[in-house]
Amino acid sequence: MLRAAFYTLGCKVNQYESNAMMSAFEEAGFTIVEPDEEADVYVINSCTVTATGDKKSRQALRRFRRQSPHAVLVLCGCFPQAFPEEASLISEADIVMGSNNRRDVLQAVQERLAGGERVVKILPHTAGEPFEPMKIGGFHSRTRAFLKIQDGCERRCSYCIIPDARGPIRSKPLQDIQEELAALGAQGYREVVLVGINLSCYGLDLGLSLTDALEVACHTPGIARVRLGSLEPELLTDEMMEKWKKLPGLCPQFHLSLQSGCDATLQRMNRHYDTAEYRRIAAALRKAFPGCALTTDVMVAFPGETEEEYEASEAFVREMNFARTHVFVYSPRKGTPAALMPQVDKQVASQRAKRMAQAAEDCRSRFLQEQLGSVQPVLWENRDSNGLWQGYTPNYTQVYLDSDRELNRQIVEVELTQLYQDGCMGRLAEG
Repeated sequence: MLRAAFYTLGCKVNQYESNAMMSAFEEAGFTIVEPDEEADVYVINSCTVTATGDKKSRQALRRFRRQSPHAVLVLCGCFPQAFPEEASLISEADIVMGSNNRRDVLQAVQERLAGGERVVKILPHTAGEPFEPMKIGGFHSRTRAFLKIQDGCERRCSYCIIPDARGPIRSKPLQDIQEELAALGAQGYREVVLVGINLSCYGLDLGLSLTDALEVACHTPGIARVRLGSLEPELLTDEMMEKWKKLPGLCPQFHLSLQSGCDATLQRMNRHYDTAEYRRIAAALRKAFPGCALTTDVMVAFPGETEEEYEASEAFVREMNFARTHVFVYSPRKGTPAALMPQVDKQVASQRAKRMAQAAEDCRSRFLQEQLGSVQPVLWENRDSNGLWQGYTPNYTQVYLDSDRELNRQIVEVELTQLYQDGCMGRLAEG
């Protein structure tokens, strides 16, 4: 039996798409193995948000070629879509495809295995193109499932290549969402995370809204929890929040993309909000969902960022007291306006990243401290290397528990008693 391995870089949307491709390969008779095992086919589902993502894709191709010299190597996803000429010249890849024809990967692999020629098939995005139909049969080694319901972005932030890689906004029809959720619930998945490239824009092409998708998800039998992926803050309205807080099972954890806490920097980034609007939206969410967790992304060393602008950004991050902050250094992407702006010295950028990471850690510590003493329903996922159960509360606090009970995929109430690693230690609240 032929063996196929999948190596996924980047976001939860990519993870969903890789699992959809895995399902198609399994239906065709392939055995799915880990990337470090010998295989007949390796599929690299790439990310191109930063130059580092492109580098990792190249490194993976070289590694798999050494590992299995006669295997068929596939490079697909955002990197080839955004930079087709560059990707097509990578000799290690037998098949090169973009981000909107992953359903063709299996056929291309079968033809290559049968002795076919090298394939470069990167289809350009077009206005009005439909949402690519994909379905998953399940998630390998996961308790929660990701469900892609939206693709594309038209915001055109000055640093971002994703509109080129992902194309126009398009949304998964509600009926398809409902059918896929029902299948996941029947398989025993207790939590589903709705994801998209610009999730807040779900439904704009269908005359719908993200609330419509949430209502379907939160009323699906078997699905106990629904979580949202990354959100653009300025697209959230008070009306949406009023409806959301009434939905059963909606997790009170919201990832609001920030990028910078400085208004001047946000303007150069071509973001569509300022710190005052962000502050208002964050306050509205915390009022609608008491005790909710707000998480975010923050970029340092954006072109032209002065020390004063950096300090304003750090001060805003501390003010918002995020539960978790992903800090990263700006990476120039060819073809974007920001790549032509004056760049910040690399050493300065590195120092600012460390400072911002410390600010993020301080906020994280305060958030975790606030969780102690509370009783939370925890969805248990697995045991760690020390034999402790690991799971997550609705607000995505990681919890550890020492128990002999079989808890996998169960939701059990736990009292959070002390800080432990990057989360909290708990004890069973029952009896």
